[in-house]
Amino acid sequence: MKINLEKFINSVEKPGRYLGGEYNTPKMKRNAALNFLMCFPDVYEVASSNLGIKILYGLLNRRGDTNCERCFAPWPDMGRELKKRGLPLFSIETRRPCREFDMLGFSLQYELSYTNVLYMLDLAGIPFYAKDRGEGDPIIIAGGPCTVNPAPFQDFFDIIVIGDGEEAIEKLAEEFVKNKAAGGGKLTALEEEKYKTNCTTNRLS
Repeated sequence: MKINLEKFINSVEKPGRYLGGEYNTPKMKRNAALNFLMCFPDVYEVASSNLGIKILYGLLNRRGDTNCERCFAPWPDMGRELKKRGLPLFSIETRRPCREFDMLGFSLQYELSYTNVLYMLDLAGIPFYAKDRGEGDPIIIAGGPCTVNPAPFQDFFDIIVIGDGEEAIEKLAEEFVKNKAAGGGKLTALEEEKYKTNCTTNRLS
């Protein structure tokens, strides 16, 4: 499903925030085993300048079995339009609804962005709490500097990455793809990953 923006995109501030097509954006692979959505809970101008996001985005898209797209917090005018029209939050690259991805990875750079995570999950139609999500929902991951103290937000995430994300994200992707090839579901993937990365899992603990 691709979200159609033509009817209202010109009515929101800075529509380029949502249209993608930037120079050097990687081409998405057909039938990727893992579809990962890199999320930053702030507006496009702040999020797109973050070097950590760029590094992880590049690492995942270099994998032959993975597509990584991006999603940033929309400005309130765009959020209102999506709510009014009954449209879910979507990725920048293909305008695919967030809830259709296998994994959503949120980069938590500062405490004031925590409520924006809930704002994005609400717009995406994804349950807030890990305990309320099931096999049909994406795996929700937290990473970034704020994970040194995960207590304030631990109930909202399935996986919390402590420390540098480059090695962890590769291992998470590898284990997910292996589990999927073996016929396992997302909940099984969480169980397998629990002991193989510098992560904690919430749903199964």
